[in-house]
Amino acid sequence: SRSSTDSTTETTAQTKTPILINIYDLLPPSRLSTLLWHLGSSLHHSAVVLPIRSTSTSEPISREYAYGGHPHPHLTGVYHTAPLTPPPHSTHRATILFGHTTLSPSEIEVVVKDVSSEFLGVEYNLLTRNCNHFTAALLERLSGRKAPGWLNRAAGIGVRVPCLLPGEWVIPPEAGETAEGHLLEEEDDE
Repeated sequence: SRSSTDSTTETTAQTKTPILINIYDLLPPSRLSTLLWHLGSSLHHSAVVLPIRSTSTSEPISREYAYGGHPHPHLTGVYHTAPLTPPPHSTHRATILFGHTTLSPSEIEVVVKDVSSEFLGVEYNLLTRNCNHFTAALLERLSGRKAPGWLNRAAGIGVRVPCLLPGEWVIPPEAGETAEGHLLEEEDDE
């Protein structure tokens, strides 16, 4: 019968979880920032948005995972916020559906924690180990696909031509200067 075929298809099909990237422009709104955005060379902050399940309700909720610097040794710089929580002085530019993963919610959590352990706050560097590097690593682990090349283009230019950036931009921010969020190691099994 038709109903038995439909239920078999539903139970054998793998659930696909969407992977979203939120992109924030770190430059103040201006003609220059708009031009750089359209050229794919803007200064971006990126974060990965993944659905999770709350223990208090069966309704899915999402978290936005990002990476920032701080001076605390042995502590990840990966934190989560509510989606579309911009870092200070930034503007949300785009939300991109990167793709899907067939990993279960518990497998996604393991991947996030595994990648987070590789991104300590004291290792943050605007040019060589920034939020976009974290986003790229997490996207690849979740989907097996590389992040868009334009995502971290400005850092690549800065590495090749360091005189373009003021030195203080490369120093990791002090604690509290990044988006308000929760470091993964501060979580209480929410």
